[in-house]
Amino acid sequence: MTILLDDVTKLLLALLVGGLIGAEREFRDKAAGFRTIILICVGATLFTIFSIEIGSDGDPARIAANIVSGIGFLGAGAIMRDDERVVGLTTASTIWLTAALGIGIGGGYYLFSGAAAAVILIVLWVFPIMEGRITRKAHRSYHVVCSMDHQKLAQLEDMFRQCGLRSRVNKQKHGGEMICTWEAFGPPRNHDRLAEMIFEDADVKEFRY
Repeated sequence: MTILLDDVTKLLLALLVGGLIGAEREFRDKAAGFRTIILICVGATLFTIFSIEIGSDGDPARIAANIVSGIGFLGAGAIMRDDERVVGLTTASTIWLTAALGIGIGGGYYLFSGAAAAVILIVLWVFPIMEGRITRKAHRSYHVVCSMDHQKLAQLEDMFRQCGLRSRVNKQKHGGEMICTWEAFGPPRNHDRLAEMIFEDADVKEFRY
């Protein structure tokens, strides 16, 4: 196999693309960071180059096809369970897509791979901002009944602040009990955290949301 300038160009392009995507993952302190994503992209590119050269008289897609299944093991390693949530799906998807970019670069599809890399970077950098704006508008109503105690009311309102929820409350008195209804806005995970805190509060007699 003769080393060609085109092959070196592919490796350098894979290094650049992998570096751009890896920088975003490193910035967000994800499991697969800067070096990992670069190695995945460069590795997929190398496998594709070798596949084309070695399989020139047979099926050049044979080696490259195994990248798809092989990269699944790396992706699976990035997925973890945290309490009742599954985390790492975005990182696993990024690993999968980075390998696809490496295959495209190794196959000589520079323009299309570059456009795909731009789309991935937009999804990773821009979409979290949009996602944050959407989740901040998530709304839930909370109905809490407890003994008439202004100090307890202050504690409940502090729970909303601790969980990063914007809220407004409507208070009523019924006998010796205080009935409060909150309208709260914020990310769903913050709502879940608040609900757990209120459920564990022994002073709360009734709670629904």
